[in-house]
Amino acid sequence: MRDDLLVQLQEWHEEDEFQEIVDAIQAIPVEERDYELVNHLGRALNNLERYDEAVEQFLTVAKEGTGDPLWHYRIGLAYYYLEQYAHALQAFERADELDPEDEDTLEFLGWIRSKMEEEPSEELLEESLDESVSTDPAVPEISTAPFSVSHLEPTGFWNDSAEAVDQYVLAPPTDGQIESMEEQLVFKLPTSYINMMKLHNGGVPHYRYYPVSQAEAAKKIRVEVKGILGIGREKAHSLGGQSGSRYIIEQGGYPEIGVVLCECPSDSEIVMLDYRESGNAGEPEVVHVDKKESYKITWLAPNFETFIQGLVNEENQPANLEGSL
Repeated sequence: MRDDLLVQLQEWHEEDEFQEIVDAIQAIPVEERDYELVNHLGRALNNLERYDEAVEQFLTVAKEGTGDPLWHYRIGLAYYYLEQYAHALQAFERADELDPEDEDTLEFLGWIRSKMEEEPSEELLEESLDESVSTDPAVPEISTAPFSVSHLEPTGFWNDSAEAVDQYVLAPPTDGQIESMEEQLVFKLPTSYINMMKLHNGGVPHYRYYPVSQAEAAKKIRVEVKGILGIGREKAHSLGGQSGSRYIIEQGGYPEIGVVLCECPSDSEIVMLDYRESGNAGEPEVVHVDKKESYKITWLAPNFETFIQGLVNEENQPANLEGSL
């Protein structure tokens, strides 16, 4: 039965009947869709130019797609047409590593790098136009550094309401504070997390939802976070605070697998940095732990940066992480 469906999906693809593919797969319960079906769905959504939906689907099977050049190619294509060139570049570079010299991949890499080289010039032109009506003669420096979480645009990503700032946000951590926190936690914090906290140390994101991998999903389709814990001890909701990582693990009886990264709206759920595979000094994965489900651990992302990139808002729109400070 499944083989017949796969044959039909391929026939529809060759006949450009992409909506037929979408309708057929969406009629299947989410928990019954495997990696291959989700990739068919994402490809069809790409062909229908529904790129946001395609990204959302591809992210649900990110774990299975780690070593698949076609998965990286397809999500890279969606990011490209969403004009999220930094994400697209990362995806196509990984596709090229897994399947070197693929002509289509190399063509997209050339287009993306060309687009990214053009952007600073366009921004500079906009600044010049603004300058003609501005009383401030200074021209801001244009950053041409490649995208990373360290260049996250905080005004777009973070919800800096008075309550959020009061509960979560701390001053940027010093190197000494970071070292002290790592000694207390007995885990090395991810570099991408540290870089992000140096720009905005903890807080409540506008982009609070993360799609759950189809292979891991039971009841949940996506995980919701309430706040990201910052580096420090001053705020209760920080890594070393009174309601921080150690407190949550000990009081909630959560597994000793790493560091609590995010609180969730439900007191029985948390998002953690999971060091079981990497060791205490390695690059941790990101997981969701549900106390009510007998402490079920659900894999979310291979690292912190991928987790942040995969967060979406209530409309399933991803954050634009290409802005620089």
